[in-house]
Amino acid sequence: MKRVEVQYKNSVQINGQCHGDFQQVVEVFAENFDKYSEIGSSLCVVVDGETTVDIWGGHTTEQRTEQWNEDTLSVAFSSTKAALALCAHLLIDREELHPEDKVVKYWPEYGRNGKEETTVGMILNHTAGLPAIKTPVQDGGFYDWEYMVGLLENEKPFWNPGDETGYHMMTTGWLIGELIRRITGKSLGNFFEDEVSKPYNLEYWIGLPQKEVDRVAKVKPFTSSASDKPSGFAEAFRTDPDSMQRLSLTNTGGYDYNSVETYKAEIGGVGGITNARSLAGMLSPLAQNNGKLLSKGGVQRLSQLHSVPGIDKMLMLPTSFSEGFMLHMDNRRKFEGEGGSFIIGPNAFGHVGFGGSSATFADPDCKMSFGYMVNKLGGEYLISKRCQNLINACYSSLQKGNIYK
Repeated sequence: MKRVEVQYKNSVQINGQCHGDFQQVVEVFAENFDKYSEIGSSLCVVVDGETTVDIWGGHTTEQRTEQWNEDTLSVAFSSTKAALALCAHLLIDREELHPEDKVVKYWPEYGRNGKEETTVGMILNHTAGLPAIKTPVQDGGFYDWEYMVGLLENEKPFWNPGDETGYHMMTTGWLIGELIRRITGKSLGNFFEDEVSKPYNLEYWIGLPQKEVDRVAKVKPFTSSASDKPSGFAEAFRTDPDSMQRLSLTNTGGYDYNSVETYKAEIGGVGGITNARSLAGMLSPLAQNNGKLLSKGGVQRLSQLHSVPGIDKMLMLPTSFSEGFMLHMDNRRKFEGEGGSFIIGPNAFGHVGFGGSSATFADPDCKMSFGYMVNKLGGEYLISKRCQNLINACYSSLQKGNIYK
């Protein structure tokens, strides 16, 4: 590994380390600051247990007054769902949770208003029919676990569970998290810390301690413009106040991704706080398929398609999910909006974050895990060009590197 200190065209310094075969990745990372006006970012790539890229650069705020450094944390947004799904699969591996079981076996109160036949697998693969909440969420509701669980117990699904796929953008954190709590007696955040974060020395929290708050980069929201490409999601959001698209992003009880309350709450769908190093580190044992975190059979399960084929009722584009993880999705010729693809290996699995904010995946075929975070949101529905270019560069570097062939 060689130390990286790259000064690019716009004078943003890139710091960290990379293996010589991955120099192309560093160059693409640096180019993002010039080509896409990146504010701050971090990237980590681990291959067969060896860190080959660990770099960062830019600033932690839109005002660019504070440098993004080695210890900077950021909001993982929906990349948190990879941690959430991993927690569920730890219980599946131990045969304490069974995807074919009805949810009511573990959580009896869930079986109301048309949800009686919902299985655990339907919650994991986004076919459960609760991608948003129709009941108005009280102010601060997202920070109150018991309150959110109660709402979900009484909600009526948007469709007959199991019939359609519709990305459960916010709700999946409480749905899966409550199953974990019912089985283990621990909150989602505590279970994740005990079973994954602490044992693997990660800086990753679902419920951030107060002492870590000052390390978190502030997120710059996406600003729409007349040049934005149209999409079914955007059209439904604009025109139908009762749509799942509108409700998923506005019926949130005042949720603010830059607030300390959000950092500290256990919002399992979108609220993880971490860095790229820990995103990649979490999935590295799965990329190696070494049987240490999950059994080898358990890892193979993560790349198996479980969603219903066709157009995702929430995102309005074709999606592919295993039980809790996103799989390879190439929608370049199928979707008119921005960033509607997630192009990874055929047996890779992971998750992406809101507005191109983050991405993580494991590819057991080449034993690679990947973690990426930024604090500038784009208009993407899956990942941004800035992230996909980095993924492409990683795969290219693997093919060139003699020690990884």
